Amino acid sequence: MSADQDVRWAIVGPGRIAAKVVEDFVHVAGARVVGAASRSADRARAFADEHGLERAYGSYAEVMADDDIDVLYIATPHPQHRSIAVAALRAGKAVLVEKTFTATVAGAEEVIDTAREQGVFAMEAMWTRFQPAIVAARELIANGAIGEVRQLQADLGVDRPYDPNDRLFDPAQGGGAMLDLGVYLVSLAQHFLGNPDRVTATGSLTQTGVDAEAGLLLSYADGRAATLLGSLKHHSPGSARLVGTGGWIDIQPRFHHPRTITLTRTGAGPETITRPPLGGGYSHELIEVTECVRAGRTESAVMPLADTLAVQRILNEACEQLGVVHREDDAVLV
Repeated sequence: MSADQDVRWAIVGPGRIAAKVVEDFVHVAGARVVGAASRSADRARAFADEHGLERAYGSYAEVMADDDIDVLYIATPHPQHRSIAVAALRAGKAVLVEKTFTATVAGAEEVIDTAREQGVFAMEAMWTRFQPAIVAARELIANGAIGEVRQLQADLGVDRPYDPNDRLFDPAQGGGAMLDLGVYLVSLAQHFLGNPDRVTATGSLTQTGVDAEAGLLLSYADGRAATLLGSLKHHSPGSARLVGTGGWIDIQPRFHHPRTITLTRTGAGPETITRPPLGGGYSHELIEVTECVRAGRTESAVMPLADTLAVQRILNEACEQLGVVHREDDAVLV
């Protein structure tokens, strides 16, 4: 693909998140959303009409076969990501896969292995890493503003009334706090502290058997630690703090798409740094994918596949400690 050629996108899974994401393409130079795909032709057409897209695909196989599409943004429930992403990569299409990347570690490994075998770009849609405020925090840490990061604290809770028919409480759709909220917590910790040596989880389950809330302790052999709290049972501030040997950085709520961070150097007063996102905040990950595809890269340096796999392993280990075992949906493309 030439550097001046538009990257043509299609939406797979035209739901609530996809509706927000597609609005941010106005901020992405060199990208054009061509169409939307669903297993329901009516749903695909309704989404395409609502967002001014020229094509509606009534099956996933149909969008895979369209040679005019370069990238698929996959926004179906977690257990469907693996099958769709693998099929897309084998068809030569780059993928941006909504978090959580897959339902299982084996699923993530298959997607990653396929991307590497095919030499095709793949990335998890962890928008947090691309938020300007998070970029500012990363740059401050790289420049030694708070010394060595030793501890991280973060919480993310929502008050979601129990409904067994809701996706969040449905095991078949990858329900539970861990894959929906915990992924933000774990990805933040993994980004700033690296891969832990030990994962310890505690929490409670819903009547459908998915996790309603969880507390995670990520432990490192050198004494560093991350304490993470996620819940579907109650709202929480959604704050995060990175503590180093020379100060700390507070990521103001909600940390997974912040506008402001506060830097406090040891012995000095707080410094407020505001870095608002473009549009709804999804634009930054879309820009990353578009630029990578145009440049012929197969991974993002900010959200590499190794990090995605590390996060998936932590999430699944924590789930299993709570008695929750997720499965991939093998019938999604049938």
